[in-house]
Amino acid sequence: MKKTILIAGSAVGVGIVAVFLVFVFLTPSQDYAVSVDPLVSKGDFGTYTHVFIKNTGRLPVTNLKVNYGNGKSDSIPVLEPGDRVMLSPPDGSDLNLVKVTADNGINVTKSYAVPTSAPMIGNGGFGQ
Repeated sequence: MKKTILIAGSAVGVGIVAVFLVFVFLTPSQDYAVSVDPLVSKGDFGTYTHVFIKNTGRLPVTNLKVNYGNGKSDSIPVLEPGDRVMLSPPDGSDLNLVKVTADNGINVTKSYAVPTSAPMIGNGGFGQ
């Protein structure tokens, strides 16, 4: 009987800890935050580029400006919490860095990453 109670109590304790960890690590900790993931993949048919932007904060991010370099840019009026967009840099973009700015102090600059797997599937934008 004591063994059954000990096992049940342990299971409940593990469950409580798991719920706490999920809450702590999956709940956004900042009001305004974005993640920026620029990717470039060179294949037989051209260069495929994508920039993924996700609102990782608790509140909507407004007036996003995405600067691809060489005077090329995009604007996103509002990105709601948890929303993600995929952009394709226009022809003539620099393909070295992407700079994303927005209201409330958002300022992120990232280099393009090269995927280690197969070329990207989908309708890619040609950056060069």
